[in-house]
Amino acid sequence: MSNQCGKLYVVATPIGNLADFSFRAVDVLKEVDLIAAEDTRHVRMLLQHYGIANRLVSLHQHNEETASAGLLDKIRGGLDIALVSDAGTPLLSDPGMPLVRMAKDAGIEVSPIPGACALIAALSAAGLPVSRFIFEGFLPRTSSARKAFFKERLDCESTWVFYESSHRILDALKDMSQILPAGRQLVIAREITKLHETIVKRRLDEMLELVESDENMRKGEFVVIVEGAVIDKNNQELSTEHLSVLKILLNECSVKTAAALAAEITGARKKVLYQAALEMMGEAKG
Repeated sequence: MSNQCGKLYVVATPIGNLADFSFRAVDVLKEVDLIAAEDTRHVRMLLQHYGIANRLVSLHQHNEETASAGLLDKIRGGLDIALVSDAGTPLLSDPGMPLVRMAKDAGIEVSPIPGACALIAALSAAGLPVSRFIFEGFLPRTSSARKAFFKERLDCESTWVFYESSHRILDALKDMSQILPAGRQLVIAREITKLHETIVKRRLDEMLELVESDENMRKGEFVVIVEGAVIDKNNQELSTEHLSVLKILLNECSVKTAAALAAEITGARKKVLYQAALEMMGEAKG
């Protein structure tokens, strides 16, 4: 693998099961001049398993801006370098973007070596629509920021996906339950490819109850997949979430006040909400 100018390989590594590693990935890691790893100690176990003896350098979130420039110089000097993260495909909520960006901007060839990815693995087994989906990475750390995040996605019609840690999965679901309707379908995939792999599909209210009651459902690494909003075909301008908010407000407020508050909360048009509120009141009286 020697050229006048080297090459950067972006290599996906197993996310749990060491057998999920391609022959091509093994060959690349054996033949490159250098492996840039998120955690050299972690990756060394994988290399030992496959009999790979190669030089490792550290490239993690705290040094990648400065270290990437040095690695780029080495590639320009003719070295081939492989970029790996601790698990899965680099750059997907893992370090590596500065190095790949610099390499592309410098006209250096960047070659992906595909393999394990928790996001794609979870989607493939979720049983929710995947022809269109949005990946959101990790959620914000504070409750207020998470709730704002969920409000922004309340009417998103595509399936959306995020990663979450064991320390925050329950809090995230509690926050979600205050914003999304209880009947929204969720899939939680935890410990994918590992011994305790679990992929569960439930309504939001049922999922919250499950995670609260089962300690095991609060352990491991999580991919959370959320069903997109379903638009009410009888009123194309209002989603089921809009109507749900409006219905709750009508139990406490006048039609005019409920419509105004629902418009402020959801961002939908007040005039349309007012008309829907009148229809709801008429149906209730009937």
